[in-house]
Amino acid sequence: MTKPQMDFWFEFASTYSYLSVMRLPARATEAGVAVRWRPFLLGPIFAAQGWNTSPFKIYAAKGTYMWRDMERRCAARGLAFKRSDTMPQHSVLAARTAQLALEHPQGIAFCQNVYLMQFAEGLNIADADVIAACLSAAKLPADLIDKAQADANKHRLRDTTEEAMRRGIFGAPSFTVGDELFWGDDQLDTALAWASGHAA
Repeated sequence: MTKPQMDFWFEFASTYSYLSVMRLPARATEAGVAVRWRPFLLGPIFAAQGWNTSPFKIYAAKGTYMWRDMERRCAARGLAFKRSDTMPQHSVLAARTAQLALEHPQGIAFCQNVYLMQFAEGLNIADADVIAACLSAAKLPADLIDKAQADANKHRLRDTTEEAMRRGIFGAPSFTVGDELFWGDDQLDTALAWASGHAA
């Protein structure tokens, strides 16, 4: 019997995606749902709305709330959290590398490592040495960083981001089950339940 399916759309610069990335594998296993991990970029989506940065920076009160909310949520879940001085971080290298990493069983561990480096350690994920450390910790080859810069892989990330726009995705994390869209970490369990209850 085929497992119910769900797509998980995440952006490495997204604070709330950190929360979902760290708990999704266990939750999906419990729910019996197969998840396709879809790294994408929010920058072009924000630009299409006339924004040149994260709404958390554009609206100061929203940003202040987000940082405190993240502190509370991470504390409740036992996750380390450190505020970033550079938010949003440049996530292109991480996303390109993740596309290749996710072709391996250790790909999810790589993604989790990237979030931990950024939001638990306060490191810069645009730094190739940081990404290399994430690959090493996941027991993946370091040359994935070089392969990630191939034109075909760059186009692949662009295509995924354009698909996200076509599907009406406007933020991260997002979850899709067929044409149904669920946005936000607090919708993770709702999306999994929908996938389980509407399996083809």
